[in-house]
Amino acid sequence: MPQQKDIVKIAIQMPGAYPQLIQLDQKKPLSAVIKEVCDGWNLPGPDNYALQYADGVQTYITESNRLDIKNGCILRLTKAPGRCAEDLYKGIQSSDSGVRCDSLKELAKVSTDVTFAQEFISRDGHLLLVKIVEDWCRALMDHGIVSWENLSSVFIKKIASFVNAKLTDASIQQVSLDILESMVLSSHSLFLEVKQEITMERLIAHLQVTNQQIQTKAMALLMALLQTAGDTERQVPPQPNIIHSSGSVQDKMAHYLYVLQSVTLNHMEARMRTPMDCYSQEQRDILHNLRLVAFETETENSLNHERRRSLCAKEFKKLGFSNNSNPGQDLVRTPPGLLALDTMCYFAARYTDAYSRFVLENSSREDKHECPFGRSSIQLTLILCEILRIGEPPSETGSDYHPVFFSQDRLMEELFCVCIQLINKTWKEMRATQEDFDKVMQVVREQITRTLSSKPTSLELFKNKVNALNYSEILKLRQTERRNARDFLHSELKERLKPELLELIRQQRLNRLCQGTMFRKISSRRRQDKLWYCRLSPNHKMLHYGDAEEDTDSPTIEELQKKIPVADIQGLLTGKDCPHMKEHKGKQNKEILDLAFSITYDVEEDSLNFIAPSRTDFCLWTDGLSVLLGRDMTSESMHSELEILLSMEIKLRLLDLENVPIPKSAPVVPKPPSNYNFCYDFSQTEQ
Repeated sequence: MPQQKDIVKIAIQMPGAYPQLIQLDQKKPLSAVIKEVCDGWNLPGPDNYALQYADGVQTYITESNRLDIKNGCILRLTKAPGRCAEDLYKGIQSSDSGVRCDSLKELAKVSTDVTFAQEFISRDGHLLLVKIVEDWCRALMDHGIVSWENLSSVFIKKIASFVNAKLTDASIQQVSLDILESMVLSSHSLFLEVKQEITMERLIAHLQVTNQQIQTKAMALLMALLQTAGDTERQVPPQPNIIHSSGSVQDKMAHYLYVLQSVTLNHMEARMRTPMDCYSQEQRDILHNLRLVAFETETENSLNHERRRSLCAKEFKKLGFSNNSNPGQDLVRTPPGLLALDTMCYFAARYTDAYSRFVLENSSREDKHECPFGRSSIQLTLILCEILRIGEPPSETGSDYHPVFFSQDRLMEELFCVCIQLINKTWKEMRATQEDFDKVMQVVREQITRTLSSKPTSLELFKNKVNALNYSEILKLRQTERRNARDFLHSELKERLKPELLELIRQQRLNRLCQGTMFRKISSRRRQDKLWYCRLSPNHKMLHYGDAEEDTDSPTIEELQKKIPVADIQGLLTGKDCPHMKEHKGKQNKEILDLAFSITYDVEEDSLNFIAPSRTDFCLWTDGLSVLLGRDMTSESMHSELEILLSMEIKLRLLDLENVPIPKSAPVVPKPPSNYNFCYDFSQTEQ
């Protein structure tokens, strides 16, 4: 018997039927309650129905919210959320405009219910709605009747927020990127609003995702932003087919960014190739303004012409110009031409304190230790032009762009401001004098190049990295690279020389076998070992051997009665694997084991057993026999000789790189001395 508090008295309505008054048992499953209600009206398929509030917010009744039902509530029997979601999903795609309209109206009413929303989203209904809105929006704008500019800033910010959000449904981000691209291309004012809302970092992040559609849409928006940003001097020719060309999205984007960077920077080419006009009063005033900012001479106007001219020359010398009486002559050279003057003026105006500190600090040093600002600025501008390839047309396959370019409006000038201070810092680290100017600039070029190669994404990051790469770090890097290059060169040379030197060792081994060696036989009586001699025939086809007397130097082949065809040799055994070592097991010491080797041949599986006179002879013979059998030489003697030969050969090959002249013919051997009294006689015992 259910308790009174678990019973709720409610009314249930359904269009076209009399209401039912029931006592709802809150402990009974909701599906059972719905079945009883359907049975009361003789409705089949209770799974297709659900209960919802009839008044106010018409929320579906679920197991999670059923306890909120109070006595006297009026509920309504309606379609189940899943069935309703399915019907509306089909309805909004109907070819009948009336059905589509009614479905969308109904969808607007029921979409506030979370239970329905979950069912609708599970069928990808939200993606369908986004597509419908996008298509309608584009269709309206394409007529030209309604302008994109009618869109409010709130709407633009909302769309941009979907792009900037890190965790957003991919389909929503795709459509948002697409809409923003259309805005940018349609109106300059909308471009400014979108540019303010969308960050370059987020667009680049979208290029790194795995979703191909998001990559493509992000690239299209980025291209639209960059194209619209270009003025007359920075206009990038449109490339409408770049998205549909072959290659990955990353490759296409890298190429486009490279082209954009190249074309944008090339607007400085005119200034770079224009020399200073020393007769132009405007340009001379700009140059004199650099001097005034640095020294702020108050009494200059009270001086006569000669003293004023002398003062100017003195101050231009402190500024570091080579021609202090007419500093404009330093800017006649092109490149960098007037671009060097532009960068100096930008530094003096934008970072006045740093500029004054640079000039005054070096003015107080000794003449030979001061870092010349003017000369350094001109050379630095030229270096930056070369590194950034200003004046060079972009290649069709280039993709090497600098990410820092897209985070800075005036990259050339800002890089100059960072790097001119870097020159002063490096100058002090190197304790440089005027004679070291070129050396300092080489180090600075290396610092800039190495830092840009690490692809810094912001000017601040570039500044931190380039300042951390001080002169001592450059020296360490150079030393490491030289060592690595030398090791790599040695390794490559070794691999190339090794076959030639191995062949030389093989020939030496075979020649040694042709000369032959005297061996001893192990006597069972151990009274006196017998001697025998073995040698290889000159044509390397026969091994000749036979007994020999101790006083015999080198028996001829004819004197050696026995022979074994090399073609019959089956294997080479060493150490304890040799038959004669097994026969005398336990009687031989380790020294004899290290000198023992045998060859087996196919005549009744016989073997010819050897005990080498020395370890050197053992290595020579085992290597030589391995060569005859077509095997690799493995002795320690071979490895030692190979390393010696490789070392000598590499040193000879590298003499050219060390500017050591190599004579074409061998030097003449001097005549023997008249006496050898200068030699020390080691045979005499020192007193």
